[in-house]
Amino acid sequence: MLQWIRSILYIVQVTLAMPLIGLAFAPWAMFSKRGAYRACKTYAAWTMWSARWLIGLRCEVRGTVPQGEVLVASKHQSFLDIIMIFHALPRAKFIMKREILWTPVIGQYTKRMQMIAVDRGKRGKAIQKMMADVNAGRIDPGQIVIYSQGTRVAPGAQVPYKVGTAVLYEQLGQTCVPVATNAGHFWPRRGLFRRPGLAVVEFLEPIAPGVPKGEFMALLEERVEGASTRLLEEAGWREAG
Repeated sequence: MLQWIRSILYIVQVTLAMPLIGLAFAPWAMFSKRGAYRACKTYAAWTMWSARWLIGLRCEVRGTVPQGEVLVASKHQSFLDIIMIFHALPRAKFIMKREILWTPVIGQYTKRMQMIAVDRGKRGKAIQKMMADVNAGRIDPGQIVIYSQGTRVAPGAQVPYKVGTAVLYEQLGQTCVPVATNAGHFWPRRGLFRRPGLAVVEFLEPIAPGVPKGEFMALLEERVEGASTRLLEEAGWREAG
């Protein structure tokens, strides 16, 4: 019961912190992309720090965090893995669903940081536009983050990897850094309960440019799924059945 109370208090305070931090940084963010990034990194840091003391959930980043221009292909289980990846990367640029652009506070900041909005069901056209923007220099260099399964996936659930990641990998001609996580065990897709423990985001062995599409997709899935399962088991998760 106590953990339930702590979980609800935590959710309330991080929800309130978002508009408060957003408004506090708004004058800087309006005129500077750096200000927008600083606001969002401050919110990410607060979310992780307050999770530790309020619900007993620690956050840890493992592996080598990429600093230059790379494609980051991550497992997505929870809002928490977004927070952890964004905080870790110097200049993360997430590929996200277009609806987020119209979300109060978050939407304005994602526009300012030039995140890449994708229409669901029109991913091919969205990727083409994104590539055009990159080539034209309208998007500053950074780490492009894509969730290869296209959505949040609960621990143990089987969702196919989408070919969009391979298309980006091929067209960008950049190294791809796979990312595994166990965040969904502690911060589930739905519900209010937050478990104590150690949430991990792990940057895995990079995949060099030039690997054929089919081989690339198989290698990416093998690395991400294998490492994510290992992290979940480390956290005490056991597959049902």
